[in-house]
Amino acid sequence: MKPGDPTAVRELFEAIAPRYDQLNDLLSFGLHRFWKRQAVAWIRPGPGERLLDLCCGTGDLALLLAERVRPGGEVLGLDAAEAPLELARRRAAGLPWLPLRFERGDALATGLAAGWADGAAMAYGLRNLADPGAGLQELRRLLRSGGRAAVLDFNRPEGSASIPAAEIVADFQRLYLRHLVVPAARLFGLPEHYAYLETSLQRFPTAVEQEALARAAGFSRVRHRPLAAGLMGLLELEA
Repeated sequence: MKPGDPTAVRELFEAIAPRYDQLNDLLSFGLHRFWKRQAVAWIRPGPGERLLDLCCGTGDLALLLAERVRPGGEVLGLDAAEAPLELARRRAAGLPWLPLRFERGDALATGLAAGWADGAAMAYGLRNLADPGAGLQELRRLLRSGGRAAVLDFNRPEGSASIPAAEIVADFQRLYLRHLVVPAARLFGLPEHYAYLETSLQRFPTAVEQEALARAAGFSRVRHRPLAAGLMGLLELEA
């Protein structure tokens, strides 16, 4: 599978959707829930705000956001794949008091008006876009001035002689992906789908590169914060 190919990425998430949440809990030891709450903490959602969850998947991050915008607010979750969206809609149907809706959409071209959102999130989506820089430009366009966005994803450690710890993290990450993630996914019949994680990281911008892309997109405040000893990263942005 070619990383960043829109059709291939959509087909991948259509295939893994039924097991996605279960594997997330298993492979992160439940820590993905903590990381997503850190993303929400950065966005600081409040009552009456309109928030956007790009590449929303099965909707767990959108649900967290929706809890915080009542009364009078709204959360829109967008994803290119229909199978995870269907699961997200079922979850939302069980919580009818939350101001939440899910629609199919392209994170590179949402069709929403400029400044539509007071805040936005993207978890494990930027790495899969055909052009991460264009994704950050669209994210900036969608935010009102002063709005905050959080982009959560795997980190791509960049080792060098001057930063030996980064090389250690990169080595550990490869071991984790090859000897824990892929074997666990094999139990669910999805080894090739999760082998894609390592391939996708090879083209993913590093923390420094993500910060540069975000500044070029027009964000006034930019910080990439490592999580889980550098295995994950949270790009904190302010328009």
